[in-house]
Amino acid sequence: MLVPSRRRLRFEVWIVLGLSLGQSAVYSVVQLLDKMTRAPLAEGTSTLNRSQSTREYFDLTYQLLDILFALVPVLLVLYFLTDHRQAASGEGGNTGSAFHKLGFNFARPGRDLLQGLGLAALIGVPSLGLYAAGRALGITTAIIPSALDAYWWTVPVLILSAMRHAVVEEVIVVGYLMNRFGKFGWSIPLSILASSLLRGTYHLYQGFGPFIGNVVMGIVFAWLYTRTRRVMPLVIAHALLDIVAFVGFSLFGKAVGLG
Repeated sequence: MLVPSRRRLRFEVWIVLGLSLGQSAVYSVVQLLDKMTRAPLAEGTSTLNRSQSTREYFDLTYQLLDILFALVPVLLVLYFLTDHRQAASGEGGNTGSAFHKLGFNFARPGRDLLQGLGLAALIGVPSLGLYAAGRALGITTAIIPSALDAYWWTVPVLILSAMRHAVVEEVIVVGYLMNRFGKFGWSIPLSILASSLLRGTYHLYQGFGPFIGNVVMGIVFAWLYTRTRRVMPLVIAHALLDIVAFVGFSLFGKAVGLG
């Protein structure tokens, strides 16, 4: 089997990041600079799920298209990570599958769910404190998890959006990049650091508090991945965190004075 050279793998990584979260990181830095040069960060606002049309079913269509096309780089990553010759020959069972390599499957649903719930609790509670501290220090914008109008489809779309973010970030930033960094000959600590810094950077548009929080989250998630070689618990934890934030804000934000 032909083994891709490191140079080719580097080009591959740049292409994947340019189509996905690397692009988001660049935009995030520019957005942060834009906000900082307009007013103090504490006066800025970051809206995560925006309405894209005043017409209900066009808004729904745009939301679903955004979710669908955001998953295309994930499909690209799964394609790159699949050993096509092994898969075609049937040798080694499913070991040539990218789903198997990343632990992005339902091989151990109970254990993955428990780990995901534990991770969500571990990350979620300190994140609230960090957000409050960032707002008090003036280094974090006001974050509005959802600005969608209240339609029958709002909650399902927010759940799909949360799942989209979880799959895109954990499969690409943890599973794929940790695999490729290893192929580059990078040490595990360096790989974890690079992965977590990228995660923090594409959240910079929210301010420096979320940057720090997501770097810490990235370190925990990437470290756990090096121990288990499974992204599924990370996807579950991330999805749960975003579902609580998106849906909770949408349903109860105005009632508690946040909307």
